[in-house]
Amino acid sequence: MDQVGGFEAVFLDPVGQVVQQRWADAAMTVAFEDLPPVSAFPAVPGRRWGPGLWWSATTGRHVAAGSNAMRVQLMVLDRDRDVAGLAGRPVRLLWRDPLGQVRSWVPQLFARRADGTALLADCPGHPDAGGKRALKAAEAVAQACADVGWTYRRLSPLDDVLATNLKWLAGYRHPRNAGRPGLTEAVLEAFARPRPLIEGAGAAGDPIEVLPCVFHALWHGRLTAGLDTPLHERVFVGPLGWSDQGTTGGAG
Repeated sequence: MDQVGGFEAVFLDPVGQVVQQRWADAAMTVAFEDLPPVSAFPAVPGRRWGPGLWWSATTGRHVAAGSNAMRVQLMVLDRDRDVAGLAGRPVRLLWRDPLGQVRSWVPQLFARRADGTALLADCPGHPDAGGKRALKAAEAVAQACADVGWTYRRLSPLDDVLATNLKWLAGYRHPRNAGRPGLTEAVLEAFARPRPLIEGAGAAGDPIEVLPCVFHALWHGRLTAGLDTPLHERVFVGPLGWSDQGTTGGAG
């Protein structure tokens, strides 16, 4: 870092060696989505949820997660059709502040978009999490991302109902829940017009076999339903692009 405001990146290469490189060069050439965490997630005594792994339906690999708030945001990004790659803490950013002191920050999340750009993000459990240091770091990391055409965000916690619904659907994200050959096609046909969940499942076959496939299709966006109210057996489910506004229940 030879000037105030210059950014550098620190990361582990594929064989685990520490690399420090000019940020602008690293952003253009390094596949951060394929790298392990540059530093371990801290285990904080007293927290109910500590570091763990999230199996990504997007990549078919595990992503390191350091908190429940981060796990929820990983879940959202894993369901985003525009996201092509995910990683936890793959890069540390270094820069000098106006007084010439070296500062550093490790964003919690990296998401590679389908167009090649990327998102660096932190997942605070509440707006003031991390205090002034985190907010100042957010300003610097946002500038570093803007310099290379990327985005930085402090991701807001999800509404409790939405988070609960997504966690339920996430339980069916694995390909095995698509079921036997032909079942997905039968499910999509059953919900070609919006109808209550249990009715469409029954039309496609035995609900015990069909419902996991429906939830799998809902997770992957092949079907859609309102997720701002609790999921239940008569929630309306419809094809991709359908809006359920005003049809949250009742007879089909």
